[in-house]
Amino acid sequence: MSLRLYDTATREVREFEPLVPGKVGIYICGLTTQGAPHIGHLRFTVAFDILRRWMIRGHGYDVTFVRNVTDIDDKILRRSAEHGRPWWAWSYAHERETTQALDVLGVLPATYEPRATGHITEMVELVELLVDAGHAYPAADGSGDVYFDVQSWPAYGELTRQRIADMEPATDADPRGKRDPRDFALWKGVKAEEPASASWPTPYGRGRPGWHLECSAMARKYLGDTFDIHGGGVDLRFPHHENEQAQSRAAGLGFARWWMHNAWLTISGEKMSKSLGNSMIVSEITRGVRPLVLRYYLGAVHYRSTIEYGDTSLDEAQASVERIESFLTRALTATGTQAQQVCVDARESALPAAFAAALDDDLNVSEALAAVFAHVREGNRALAEGDSSRVADELRAVVAMTEVLGVNPLDEHWSQTPASSREHAVLDTMVNARLAQRDTARAARDFASADAIRDELAAAGIAIEDTPAGARWALHH
Repeated sequence: MSLRLYDTATREVREFEPLVPGKVGIYICGLTTQGAPHIGHLRFTVAFDILRRWMIRGHGYDVTFVRNVTDIDDKILRRSAEHGRPWWAWSYAHERETTQALDVLGVLPATYEPRATGHITEMVELVELLVDAGHAYPAADGSGDVYFDVQSWPAYGELTRQRIADMEPATDADPRGKRDPRDFALWKGVKAEEPASASWPTPYGRGRPGWHLECSAMARKYLGDTFDIHGGGVDLRFPHHENEQAQSRAAGLGFARWWMHNAWLTISGEKMSKSLGNSMIVSEITRGVRPLVLRYYLGAVHYRSTIEYGDTSLDEAQASVERIESFLTRALTATGTQAQQVCVDARESALPAAFAAALDDDLNVSEALAAVFAHVREGNRALAEGDSSRVADELRAVVAMTEVLGVNPLDEHWSQTPASSREHAVLDTMVNARLAQRDTARAARDFASADAIRDELAAAGIAIEDTPAGARWALHH
């Protein structure tokens, strides 16, 4: 089947064809390194990691994946000043923390991960192109600002299907130097209250780049004037992506042929953000939640659907991961195979048709996971029937599919991260031993001892649920 993806610009799912046969260029707006990343931030990284993995594994594309780092920005300057830190030190510390969080969740490293501050020359060149073409102008107030003239570009607003007359004024700079309040800043002149190190010389005076300019210049640098896919969170569509497209195309560039946007991760119906005070920092949440479980949770819902975070969300993800792990563990024992050999074999094996069809349908991960669990059920039936050949087939299939989704429990990555699968397996053995003792005590009607074991496990952060199939345990979140 051909890969079909939803294009935000056309608002339709259509067949994807790369600009250059066999090669795909993807640009994703990365994080602004103003603070530690929370799980709402990482929703987009997991979604586009699945896209990248599927393009490689399912279609054999050579993917160039660019995810930028916005390391100079109003928020960075403000927050670093509030904490009495140099802006570049503040930014770099959070860039490293973001990199660590992505690695913990098994997100593949980008082909290129350019920093905005490393591409000032390319940004100034783009500004000059726009000024020369009559689509940008230096502010007349002597501020050193340079603005994009939205009225000069009739297509402005086409990405989000808005009319200029209906738009709110741009709030990225003092409006006094603008011809139109909706004009946005390409370049921001140096300000007395900002550190001198946060500015660079240009023909328009010292200053620093506007946010939108950064991404246009870096995308052009690494992917060329025209490239395949530009993606990011749905909140970036306007003004960020609208402005990127306008300034790039006004400069004569083809820019992105496809726009893809993932929905938010919300809590109590609101976007998870630092301003709401409800952020869940990745480094903190993975103290009590296995990274594999968190990765599964963030990637289990269609990328265009909102994820509502609740008290039981991670419990449900953990139960799903444990169903997969239980089958894989039993299947490895039944077939006498080694985990890493199965991983190698699975990467070369054909993927189940239902799974491939689901991902070709605009990355329908819900249906893809349904295919995974269908094969888990079939594998469990084969185990019960003692059919080792079928078990081996289902083992390879499940590993191959979960590898594409980035949640293969047998991948060595998960044994190298905190609260890893290996540690969980050890904990599982120890807890189940105590549960067996509890069952023995209950069978002997020694309820005091049984309750004492339950209380002991609860004090250690382990919740017990008695089901018809026996006791189940989970870590408190």
